[in-house]
Amino acid sequence: MKRAFDLVTSVTGLIVLAPLLLVVACITVWSDGLPILFKQERTGRHGRRFNILKFRTMTNKTTNGGRQFDAGDNSRVTRFGHLLRKSKLDELPQLLNVLTGDMSVVGPRPEVPYWTDAFAERWEAVLSIRPGITDPASIEFRHEESMLSQSDNPDKTYAEQILPRKLDLYEQYSREHTMAGDLKIIFRTLQEIFK
Repeated sequence: MKRAFDLVTSVTGLIVLAPLLLVVACITVWSDGLPILFKQERTGRHGRRFNILKFRTMTNKTTNGGRQFDAGDNSRVTRFGHLLRKSKLDELPQLLNVLTGDMSVVGPRPEVPYWTDAFAERWEAVLSIRPGITDPASIEFRHEESMLSQSDNPDKTYAEQILPRKLDLYEQYSREHTMAGDLKIIFRTLQEIFK
């Protein structure tokens, strides 16, 4: 039932949002050239690696083994990229990840391999289900980027303060998720975006 919901939602979303996706793509190219999409390796269900898709919000730079931490330094974020991040429009291409089965609409956010390897035992239960576009941790850490940009050591702040709390919420979701609960999370996410 969850997979059927994901398929219907992703197909409907891609069709309904097609004009918006096209506009964002065109502005991205006009303001900062190609590529339009940013791809980064993440750890998915049962530890399978996949490339998460986002609209590119930063100037081009070679990533550092999937560990790239840009939150502490926003100097590379483009002017249009700031708007996309604030509105969460940069996440819309993940509907394609949902369509292909790499992600779900609701589920624990997929993490880069560096962090899933560093906390392997805690990720075991979390990785038994598909990662998602949104979840309770996404709502609680809506302003995570701002928190990290204010830290003297973003890696340490993420490893010792943010990720442990996220994993608490991920583990709870993996044990207790229901379709009714997923619908509530989607509604709460939309509320946060349109505040």
